Amino acid sequence: MKRRAFIQKAPIAGMALGTTASLLAACTTTKKEGLSFSQKTILEKVKTAMLSMQRATWEQGVAMQAMLESGEKELVILMAKDAVLRQTADGRVAMCGEDGALTDAASPGEAIIWAAHQTGDEKLLEGQQKLLKYMMVDAPRNSEGIIYHFTNTPQFWSDCNYMLPPYLAVSGEYTECLKQIYGVKGYLWNEEKQLFSHMWHDGDKRFARKDFWGVGNGWSAAGFTRVIAALPDSMVKEKQDLIDFTIQLIDGCLVHQRPDGFFYDVLDKPETFIETNLGQQLAYTIYKGVNAGWLKSEYLESAHKMRAAAHSKVDEYGLVQGVCGSPNFNAPGTATEGQVFFILMEVAYQQLSNHSKSNT
Repeated sequence: MKRRAFIQKAPIAGMALGTTASLLAACTTTKKEGLSFSQKTILEKVKTAMLSMQRATWEQGVAMQAMLESGEKELVILMAKDAVLRQTADGRVAMCGEDGALTDAASPGEAIIWAAHQTGDEKLLEGQQKLLKYMMVDAPRNSEGIIYHFTNTPQFWSDCNYMLPPYLAVSGEYTECLKQIYGVKGYLWNEEKQLFSHMWHDGDKRFARKDFWGVGNGWSAAGFTRVIAALPDSMVKEKQDLIDFTIQLIDGCLVHQRPDGFFYDVLDKPETFIETNLGQQLAYTIYKGVNAGWLKSEYLESAHKMRAAAHSKVDEYGLVQGVCGSPNFNAPGTATEGQVFFILMEVAYQQLSNHSKSNT
């Protein structure tokens, strides 16, 4: 019997005992453990809303990263187990809702590595090994060795910069990590604007979308920030080169910041909607960069403005409104990644605040 048909025909427990009103009364009088929703902090609400969302491959991966960076150890382990449960035969993990996902399937990688080391779970260790082999050896790529964003379409997206390079870096594949970053840069980077275009079609040798999509540039800035942290101190020049590139990107974005702290969905097109998530991604990048010592504190004024703007968009349920919205990402709405970067921004802000206090 089909699942939905079964649900429709199954009797509802307790229905014979009374009306809908009595069921509602039972719900409202049931004692619940822990905080009521109204008592939760804004960050707790945002986390709850994120965990309540249905998630495709990259959404599971970035949600795992948010839980990892915010210290939610048990959640990371549980989410890693499910990501590996949904591993395909070729090695891609968290494969749910995206049959052609390629670089997106690397996004859970760092959290899986952490969970595997914490638990010693053989399935997690094996899953990580299969994922790394796929990305290093089997993943479809062009003649220069640059990995495509999809298995079934020869395209590079600015999103790639967050999904794949940080995983390669924490796996110790530093040379391959930098190769992928600068390979994508060669196709999507606009030197004049200091911004990434969104999509390049390598088969047709043309832009599939030339627009400077704000969130795509935010993915890139946040991804580079993670790579900078993962590169070993021995790679002095490589790390400084990536820092310089990331600062260029931050500067390219800040040219387009609105007085209220927000950005347009396409950075240089004010006719597009006002968007929330790029500000969160850049604030995260700036807080991490200042805290790590590679970015000047002068950038904090812009970051604080972005953070305040993001806080103004969190509704009573913890949903961050006005981000590039799921499922089509062509209008303002809500999305897992919008929740994720609010969490990451807040964690980075708190880490910087704690660091500053410890130095006073």
